[in-house]
Amino acid sequence: MENEASYKNRKVISIGTVSELTGLSERQIRYYEERKLVFPERSDRGSRKYSFSDVERLIDIANKREEGVRTEEIRSELKRKKKKDDQVTRNKMIQGQINARFGIRKK
Repeated sequence: MENEASYKNRKVISIGTVSELTGLSERQIRYYEERKLVFPERSDRGSRKYSFSDVERLIDIANKREEGVRTEEIRSELKRKKKKDDQVTRNKMIQGQINARFGIRKK
């Protein structure tokens, strides 16, 4: 599962391929980047590189936009989800530290 997560998050896909996969125009994809909904990396030559997770997010964004959801609302939802995910991760780390301190092993 961990390999799947790292595989999905590797930024290796060009904007042209993302456009083909999502059905969005390159301009729409750049617009969503401007609106801070997706965060591609840049190659040494300056071209945008996306991950499979980015592709999934863009499809989700496009579906929400078709339903009439504004980009500000989508961004707020993404921030709430990230904050919740960060808290879950933090809680797992704390629990791991407690377990290690008191010699508790997972079964």
